[in-house]
Amino acid sequence: MIFKFIICFIAGVGAGLGTGFAGMSAAAVISPMLITFLEMPAYEAVGIALASDVLASAVSAYTYGKNKNLDVKNGLVMMFTVLVFTLVGSFLASLVPNNAMGSFSVFMTLLLGIKFIVKPVMTTKERMQAIEPKKRLIQSIICGVMIGLICGFVGAGGGMMMLLILTSVLGYELKTAIGTSVFIMTFTALTGSVSHFVIGGISDLWCLLFCVLSTLLWARIAAKFANKAEPKTLNRVTGVVLTALGGAILIVNHLK
Repeated sequence: MIFKFIICFIAGVGAGLGTGFAGMSAAAVISPMLITFLEMPAYEAVGIALASDVLASAVSAYTYGKNKNLDVKNGLVMMFTVLVFTLVGSFLASLVPNNAMGSFSVFMTLLLGIKFIVKPVMTTKERMQAIEPKKRLIQSIICGVMIGLICGFVGAGGGMMMLLILTSVLGYELKTAIGTSVFIMTFTALTGSVSHFVIGGISDLWCLLFCVLSTLLWARIAAKFANKAEPKTLNRVTGVVLTALGGAILIVNHLK
């Protein structure tokens, strides 16, 4: 039980910091941690990770909204599309072998970490205002389909993909993109976790509780600091956390 608590706490630290600092899906960290260190079935691990993402994303969205770094109106279209295809992705995930899901989660964790260290996401609010509403609507629908499938399928990469799309494709300023990303992820994570538990059930309630509380705590702390920090700092801190976790998990898998 103590070992389980330690793993869940560490996973929650990484997931919470990533969610609060850069709007990433908490599942990108929690899923591979539970799969690797607790040898949990991948489908159940993703369900717990998505459940942990719900409150963490909600409290982060609230914090960004308080600081006027949240665009609810333009995020609703993408959110609806993501929600629908999260359900589709969650169903497809139940048909995939554990190893395929676990390997993808670990790969995404390491890749995203390196990306944020090497090439931080930078943009301005001026760019955000320059895109035509009709173009943004079409882009939101197309991008929402892809993000929803990924979020529901492996619970990894959804928040990060959303952040990249909001900044580079839809032209959002970084902090507004993060706030909007965690706002959307609150509902996609809720949909994904519920569908996972309905389809596959959950057998480890203690692990669920530990992960949810740890992620919530650190997401709240990170979001408060993120709204005062420079964009480059947000990218670098998240990159270091993800790279360290991804690298550690790969080493453990190799040793096994």
